[in-house]
Amino acid sequence: MTTGDTRQGPGGGGVGGSWIDEALREHDHAEAAEAARPGVGGPGVAGPRVAGPGGAEPADPRGRPVLPMAERERQVLDRIDRARRRRPRVREERITMSHGAGGKATRTLVEAVFLDAFRNPQLEPLEDAAELSMAGVRTALTTDSYVVSPLFFPGGDIGDLAVNGTVNDLAVAGATPMYLSAGFILEEGFPVADLLRVTESMRDAAAAAGVRVVTGDTKVVQRGKADGCYINTAGVGLIARDGQLGVARSRPGDAIIVSGPIGDHGVTIMLARGELDIEADIVSDTAPLNGLTARLLDAVPETRAMRDATRGGVATILNEIATAAEAGVLVREDDIPVRTEVRGACELLGIDPMYVACEGRLVAVVPGDSADRAVAALRADPLGADAAVIGHVTDGPPGIVQLKTSFGGTRIVDLLVGDPLPRIC
Repeated sequence: MTTGDTRQGPGGGGVGGSWIDEALREHDHAEAAEAARPGVGGPGVAGPRVAGPGGAEPADPRGRPVLPMAERERQVLDRIDRARRRRPRVREERITMSHGAGGKATRTLVEAVFLDAFRNPQLEPLEDAAELSMAGVRTALTTDSYVVSPLFFPGGDIGDLAVNGTVNDLAVAGATPMYLSAGFILEEGFPVADLLRVTESMRDAAAAAGVRVVTGDTKVVQRGKADGCYINTAGVGLIARDGQLGVARSRPGDAIIVSGPIGDHGVTIMLARGELDIEADIVSDTAPLNGLTARLLDAVPETRAMRDATRGGVATILNEIATAAEAGVLVREDDIPVRTEVRGACELLGIDPMYVACEGRLVAVVPGDSADRAVAALRADPLGADAAVIGHVTDGPPGIVQLKTSFGGTRIVDLLVGDPLPRIC
């Protein structure tokens, strides 16, 4: 899903302004000061000209002056900034699937409900794992739940997904993963053979990541009350390195790196559901990243932040960087690694791979002069063989992610709106 693509401007000519026009229209109704004037003319009718300092100036069909491009851009960015600074509030009366999609609705739910209820210094950064200090020892704690459908898919299943996802949340926090818990919610009638297959997958994934599943819980619910099997995990790791990690530490000039091709997992899940008449040779990228993150931190101890790009994909991570750091982010479409098969499937589905989940890819922010060392370190590991710098943190506009398209235009990459994707983790 994309927002405000500017590959072709109004009338087929421009490449710089269509997202601005669209955003201004979207925000018009929210700003009382920008209330619409009485309409003048109709669709396709040239608007009047209004008096300005230099005489008559162009106006749109509703009589509003057409501002110069720079002023129109500033106006829409100011509106976006004001909207983002408003206190988040869940407007829906009931939870919808959009609240779990990893986009705007998810962010609002987390901030307006959970963060508001449980606010504390450990929770407020909203990183993938909380940093704790116990008896002077720095540790990281994370938790996650897995409700993927189907349970078994090319390249993995819900079992190794649960282990790898928890390991990765600890790893991108700079911790060495140590111990996991596993809670199972099983539906009446779930085949025991499938449960054995899931637990064997978890055992093998834990061994590969060097962690142990040391405690757990099991609940069985009535037939029809679950989707076969849900898994909840928690993980604990040790933080032995000095320094702090966090997207709020990002600074203008920093390089943004992705460790490999994006979107593999999400597209695999969508195709594995069998609801789409599309065939492609794609498998999930589910994998433990703790070895890769350790390699990166050894080579570039000044790394600012790391995130694993799961729900909401790389686009969500970029928005989190821009918002937390109160800076801009500029990425280049041509530099973002996407497999040909994934890109083709996304085009057929009308989905932007930037929003599609990964389960074995990380996004890292490093000082600009450390980018080459960081990429070299990642490429030395098979899981980071295709690592690439995809963009940089900039001076502004604050909180805005912009993508330089292959056609030379620029568009905003906003948080995901709605729920266009199936459950993928």
